[in-house]
Amino acid sequence: MPLDKPYLDVPGTTIFDAEQSRLGYHLNQFCMSLMKAENRARFKADERAYLDEWPMTEEQKQAVLARDLNRCIKAGGNIYFLAKIGATDGKSFQQMAGSMTGMTEEEYRDMMIAGGRSVEGNRVVGEDGTAQAQHQPQGKAGKK
Repeated sequence: MPLDKPYLDVPGTTIFDAEQSRLGYHLNQFCMSLMKAENRARFKADERAYLDEWPMTEEQKQAVLARDLNRCIKAGGNIYFLAKIGATDGKSFQQMAGSMTGMTEEEYRDMMIAGGRSVEGNRVVGEDGTAQAQHQPQGKAGKK
């Protein structure tokens, strides 16, 4: 019997629950493997070959190759594990978070210093706030 998940109606948010954990188990284990220097070197030498050693879905592998963190999260990735990919690429967590919103690192930093996104218009899917799908991605980085 599926659990009632009222949090599915929060715009721009994927809750890492038990279902997401099961979905992303191998993706997250791959990310954790990047904590070892020899695995980072192998991954950087041939990303696809290294990914193919893991029983991940093709969607998960493509999301990693594209460095599309939003896709990775949708495919069960946990941001704390996914941060290992960013670290392997020499990216800060702030740079990664900015990329997920379509903002430059500076835009993201400034938004967070100013208090983050407003909850107005962002409480449930279908409102008209900045976190709603119809406004993503925003910022200069999302307008290439």
